[in-house]
Amino acid sequence: MKFRAEIDIMPLEALLDPQGKAVEAGLRNLGLSNTSQVRVGKHISLHIDAANEAEARAEVEDACKKLLANLIMESYRFELVAL
Repeated sequence: MKFRAEIDIMPLEALLDPQGKAVEAGLRNLGLSNTSQVRVGKHISLHIDAANEAEARAEVEDACKKLLANLIMESYRFELVAL
């Protein structure tokens, strides 16, 4: 079976997000002052060939833990869609 994983990786809430602060300042400079607490992360989309959904989920978990996310500084979540 083929699956598509949509993965969102974000900095942990407890950590400072300098990119988010820069974007927030830029928005204010553009007159968009109703925004606050901007955080910047990553979105990754990938396809997986797996025997079943459980196997695909395990593979995405491994990819996130071993390569895609730095678990000391980031959290992740993903959705898996059968194709």
